[in-house]
Parts: sequence; structure tokens; C-alpha cells
Amino acid sequence: MTQLPLSIHLSESATFANFVVGENALVVAALQQACRREAQERFIYLWGGPGDGRSHLLQAACHEVARHQEGRGSLYLPLSEAAQLAPEMLEGMEQMGLVAIDDVEAIAGDSRWEEALFHLYNRMRDEGGGALIVSASSPLSSSPLRLPDLKSRLAWGLVFQLRGLDDSGKLKALQQGAQGRGLDLPDEVGGYLLRHYRRDLADLLALLERLDQVSLAAQRRLTIPFVKEVIDAD
Repeated sequence: MTQLPLSIHLSESATFANFVVGENALVVAALQQACRREAQERFIYLWGGPGDGRSHLLQAACHEVARHQEGRGSLYLPLSEAAQLAPEMLEGMEQMGLVAIDDVEAIAGDSRWEEALFHLYNRMRDEGGGALIVSASSPLSSSPLRLPDLKSRLAWGLVFQLRGLDDSGKLKALQQGAQGRGLDLPDEVGGYLLRHYRRDLADLLALLERLDQVSLAAQRRLTIPFVKEVIDAD
């Protein structure tokens, strides 16, 4: 069973199978190998910009552990919600098949959280045998984390920058997202979104969700005139 705190849930659609890889083939391969216990290095620091897919990949890794490590379990912990959480919850997590820490910079400067993560890293290195994946919006060299020993530990493992998608990759991601919602997103409509809306993939996917809701209520297909109406209304 995947262990999740409070109201945090994994997205069923956040899998490796529906992640548009783009220039990130090495990243995806390293994550999959760590989750399947096929890699020598089980510790990964992953950084990238908003909408580059960090949260998707961390949740996909949790799903992968559920498939390949029966009984080990995983923890997905978005530290953007740290105000609702307590660092004590990391105690004993070294026995998990995977601990996936998202948005680590959210606890920068909080000595209790930074020390708890530092000690978890050490326990997992010494005792656990599971994988630890940490995501951030910046490289370690400019990380706002204040505990030097924590930053040095995170640098011991693999460090990857997640590369954003080009326009063809974004179109593929949008069409894949639309298909998952039972929608058809023609190339010309997807191209219109890329030309006339914010280009951040997270914003585009949020717009797609809005289009899904409105098109269902209005019983209309995704056409350029309809998409323009929705964008202008927002």
C-alpha cells in the first residue's frame, strides 16, 4: 500500500507511461531503475521549472514502486503543504521502498524540517535500502536550504535537471491529457492554444481541465471558436 499523509493523494494519471519524455529520457530511466531496485544509486535530486513535470514524475515513481516492490510501500510528500505536516512524520520512513519529497525549498530555513530530512537521508543510506527522490525548483548550488550537511548529502546521489518540452512536446502532452478526459483535441486547436495562451505547461493543462468542464456542460466539441470563447471569458 502507498502511504499518504492527511488528504494527499496520488494522481492516477501521473504515471511513467503517460509522461511526455522530451529530452528527459535519462531522468526517466534513472527513476524507473531506482524504483525497481535495478540501480546502484538510489538517491536522486531532480530540479526544474514550474510545469516541467517534477510532481508528475515523483508520483509516477510511487506508482512504479507499488508495481515492482510488493509490500515495501512509498511516501509522496509535497512540502508545499508543510504547514499542515510535521517533520516527525519522517521517522521510520527509511523502511519504505521510496520516499519522494516534492518542493524541498518550501522548508528551507526551517531547522526542524531540514534536520529531519538530513537524518532520514542518513538512515536510508545506512539501513533502509529504499530510494529517496527529492525535487526542487533550483539547482543545489543556489538552493535556499541552510543546513550545509543536508545540501552535501543531496549532492552525493544523482542530480538531474528536468528539461521543459518544446511546442511539439507540449502539444503531445495536451492531446494526451485530452484523450484521458475523453476529449478530441485536433492539432489546429492545440496549436491555437500554444499561440494564444500562456505557454507554461501547467497553465495549459489547467486550461484543458476548464475546457473539459465547459465543453461537457455545453455539449460542444473543442474547436477554435469554442476555445476562444472560453479563453476570452476567463
